[in-house]
Amino acid sequence: MEIFRGLIKFKSNTQKIIGVLILLSIVTLVEVVLGIYKPEVLNQSFANLKLLNWVFIILTIVKAYYITWDFMHMRDETSILRRVVVWTAVFLILYLSFIFIQEDNKKYREIVEASMDKVGTYINQYPYAHSKIFRF
Repeated sequence: MEIFRGLIKFKSNTQKIIGVLILLSIVTLVEVVLGIYKPEVLNQSFANLKLLNWVFIILTIVKAYYITWDFMHMRDETSILRRVVVWTAVFLILYLSFIFIQEDNKKYREIVEASMDKVGTYINQYPYAHSKIFRF
């Protein structure tokens, strides 16, 4: 984790590039292994997305952050510029996530409404069929 905080000092740019390459390769390898094996534990849903998708989103953000932090030299910028860039990106990511979740809810509602229309049509065709099902 020291590499994320900038606590590891590299002697040359070549060492720095190799260190970043190793870190990004490890994160990518984790993504690939999770994508191939798709553990059952991560197939549960959270906020209308599978946990596996959330893991992919988080790992992608980690990679993007580190690339920006090291290769775009955000580490060396003033704190106000870093805050403007980071908070803008955080806002956009949250906004896009909200849009995706809402669109997914809309599709789910359409599916449920279509199913309910079919059930309503069935009940209208056979008005006494449901009374036999729900009789106690």
